[in-house]
Amino acid sequence: MADQHEPDPDPDRSDARCGATSRQSETDPSPEQQTCRCGELSLCPGPGDPLLLCAQRPLWRGQLPAPLPALGGAAPRHLLPAGSHRGGRAASGVSLTNQRSINQSINQSIRRLVCRLLRALASDRLTWKVRAQRRLHPAGGGTFPLLETPDFDWPAACLELEEHLSHWSDEGGGAERFSLTEGHFASVESVLLLNGGTVCASGSRDRNVVLWDLRRLGEGAGEAEGEGEGEGGAQVSTLLGNQRYSTHRGWVWCLAARGSLLCSGSFDSTIKTWDLGACGAPLSEIRGRDAVLCLSCLSDVVVAGSFDKRVSVYDPRCAEPLLQSLELHARAVLTLSADERHIVSGSEDRSLAVFDRRAGKLLQRMQLSSYLLSLCPQPPFLWAGDNQGELHALRWQDGLLSPLGRFDVGHRALLTGVQVSLGTLYTCATDKTLKVHVPSDPPKTLCTVQHQEVFNGISVEGGVLAAASGDMSVEIWKMKKSP
Repeated sequence: MADQHEPDPDPDRSDARCGATSRQSETDPSPEQQTCRCGELSLCPGPGDPLLLCAQRPLWRGQLPAPLPALGGAAPRHLLPAGSHRGGRAASGVSLTNQRSINQSINQSIRRLVCRLLRALASDRLTWKVRAQRRLHPAGGGTFPLLETPDFDWPAACLELEEHLSHWSDEGGGAERFSLTEGHFASVESVLLLNGGTVCASGSRDRNVVLWDLRRLGEGAGEAEGEGEGEGGAQVSTLLGNQRYSTHRGWVWCLAARGSLLCSGSFDSTIKTWDLGACGAPLSEIRGRDAVLCLSCLSDVVVAGSFDKRVSVYDPRCAEPLLQSLELHARAVLTLSADERHIVSGSEDRSLAVFDRRAGKLLQRMQLSSYLLSLCPQPPFLWAGDNQGELHALRWQDGLLSPLGRFDVGHRALLTGVQVSLGTLYTCATDKTLKVHVPSDPPKTLCTVQHQEVFNGISVEGGVLAAASGDMSVEIWKMKKSP
């Protein structure tokens, strides 16, 4: 059989596969390297060679070349520069320096190929979708995700889901639990994780807002606790502002934050703002008309729902902070979620209202069979927990909300907290349970945490889960790092 690397009778022939021209000088026995228009080294001088490494043709044909030879030996003919195998005299004249250069060029080209292939694989949605479904099959989950949209981020969802399963599939064995009991002396009503889960703010019926530094959580186990140090080594500080004994003069019912701005709402009808970048220094105090039951903090305004059936929009930087007062419900506003476009509020009158901030008008009012206590946005969905312990999923379509599903996730009392991301779902209730699920249709429960008292709210951020407890404690779970 004829060797497919036989010398070309015409040394000036143009290679049609990569547009390169190989020439051999009559005066210089050392051949020039064959290159393509993109400047890459070509390993395909002949039509039968197995590999083409060229930036304009990133995929290979045939099989990869043989392992590179030791620098002291002779390179295989199909790995030599074009023209160098056209005669024994030229091939044997390749110097050690030339061989090193050839090997480096080949290695760089192969690395480029591998990177391109890995990049293509990582961006392939079907690959990640199949991987996620395989991970869910042993857990017995339903359809994941709840509803697949064209822009659903499969890579991020799959990675979140895998971490979630590793932490909670074995009854929470992948998370370390701490009880912070030294900060409050009454029921804790709200918690909020900040700064990537390194700080936790909690509000209580003792009228205080407490900041917990979780960076040293667990380091103080078995050691004497110093002043200002809570159980497990968490540092504790209480926001007082101008008050001598407490943060507010009434129960602290809700918390919200944006960047370094922290807001606290109280039964004393006030909203106080704090600068976390300045160690919790007080910024302003906004006085409303009735007890503040829920908050949302945006870049320019603070939105509050209150017992007097109103949704109020404030600018805390102004001397007269009230910008809008909206009466969207017939009874107390218990929960809300706001962004730059919409304000969504749920009331004790069993209604859900959607207000358009830009148009300044009510877009939608949805009547429900139960009232909502907690909302969690996860675009294009909105998740909600109700007073019957059920979980609702709604979808944004053309600026309006439409019901997508209503699920019994095992709670038997008020569902007071819900937190959702692409691959995780957490719920808590006043039935003294906290549940961890897969956000599928229907949700698959991975783990149920029993507690001695009610759970009033939860927050999840940076691999940390925090829960507000009726036994005056803040319950913390830190996800263990994968080995």
